[in-house]
Amino acid sequence: MRHNFKNLKIWNLAMDITNDIYKLTSIFPKSEIYGLVSQMNRCSVSMPSNIAEGSNRGDKHFQHYLNISLGSSFELQTQLLIANQNAYLSKEKTDEIENKIIEFQKMTTGFINKLDNNLSS
Repeated sequence: MRHNFKNLKIWNLAMDITNDIYKLTSIFPKSEIYGLVSQMNRCSVSMPSNIAEGSNRGDKHFQHYLNISLGSSFELQTQLLIANQNAYLSKEKTDEIENKIIEFQKMTTGFINKLDNNLSS
């Protein structure tokens, strides 16, 4: 079954997270432009991009792309915590974005499981 990625809540949430990350990293020290800024931006872009790419495939392949997107979210979560440890972000901002990432992870895991159930029935 094909999915219109623009109608998926996980895609919309991933786009929201990406927007947040781009705004946050724009204020990081210039010394991080090729380090944490680049990494965080790439991870955040990977999340909605893989959902979009996989949405045009069958459910089995879509699951694969969703898992890549999920992996990127865990990578981004780690980088967010590193940014907080280095005092690039406040605890409040870190918590706010981390909560969105965790929500994304739960929703995406649920969607993967739903696709899995569809495949096995």
